[in-house]
Amino acid sequence: MKEVIYAGLNEARTVLDEFMRPETVSLINEAATLISDALQSGRKIISCGNGGSLCDAAHFAEELTGRFRKNRKPYPALAINDPAYITCVGNDYSFEEIFSRYIEGAGEAGDVLLAISTSGHSKNVVKAAQAARTIGMKVVALTSVGSNQLSPLADIVLASPKTEFSDRVQEIHIKVIHLLIQSIEIKLGHH
Repeated sequence: MKEVIYAGLNEARTVLDEFMRPETVSLINEAATLISDALQSGRKIISCGNGGSLCDAAHFAEELTGRFRKNRKPYPALAINDPAYITCVGNDYSFEEIFSRYIEGAGEAGDVLLAISTSGHSKNVVKAAQAARTIGMKVVALTSVGSNQLSPLADIVLASPKTEFSDRVQEIHIKVIHLLIQSIEIKLGHH
């Protein structure tokens, strides 16, 4: 069993090493600047995803409205994760529209959408990005390397190396989320 654990840790390290390139660091900084500028302009951040990616979306919003490492004022951020809303729209319209309808109702020009999809092919996340673009929101995509439907809709694409299973991609995503929040706090003078 210990061999399995060591193998898993080594695999995670390999994926992180592959991800950690100067261009990736620049893109994370660019995304943090985009989000910081939106917050400084009084805009809000909306995040979405499915399954584990929805948990990451909620974690991102929670860290922005709560706190990361130090006490500071809350930033306006929310994840589209209300079960009553999701089941209402999923039932009355379609599961593909659960995020886009929310964006159409609550999003405004200048807001930022953090769209999370390990594959980049989640139809409801793609539709959310399309809706965001239509109303003048900026889109940051958190996905994996490779051709997908989400990346062309994003202003900034933060792509994990593609792996056989999504858990390694999700591990990179949570690392990126923490780096974004830390960078946003520094850019907004809370460090």
